[in-house]
Amino acid sequence: MRLFVAINFSPELKDHLENTIEDLKAAGAKGNFTRRENLHLTLAFIGETDRADPAARALEAVEAAPFELRTGGIGWFRRRGGYLFWAGAEPTSPLLHLHRRVCAALTAQGFGIEQREYTPHITLGRRVTVPQGFDAKASVRAPGAAMPVESIALMKSERIDGRLTYTKIYEKPLT
Repeated sequence: MRLFVAINFSPELKDHLENTIEDLKAAGAKGNFTRRENLHLTLAFIGETDRADPAARALEAVEAAPFELRTGGIGWFRRRGGYLFWAGAEPTSPLLHLHRRVCAALTAQGFGIEQREYTPHITLGRRVTVPQGFDAKASVRAPGAAMPVESIALMKSERIDGRLTYTKIYEKPLT
């Protein structure tokens, strides 16, 4: 299984993110845009493993209080085959604390988690191509929104009938 830990979004936040994706498309961007049901914020990428139970135990050990997640701004970087477009998530102290707690708990269960700086972002599209003169800042609404974060989830990533599908396999409430 390919696993990761995520914050799943409220329908209202997904609406804001979908508006941003629609703006990109309307401005002529083409690519592999994230489907509504797959919009999330990754806290830690675990990767290929058959150890879902230890990953769930790691999340059970995470202690963090609920907090507000705020999004805003868009960005992109060049990748082979096009751009990756993303929406930013404000790197607040509670979010960064949660990220550190999740990574520490996974490491304690024997998972090798990347130790690079955490830059919270939401992938909007991969392999995106844009028309000549494209100005995302001028033509795309940034998804300025907020939602309460009351749980985190262990997610499985797989292809089903050729579509990337994310399935929640464990959820940990924040208290």
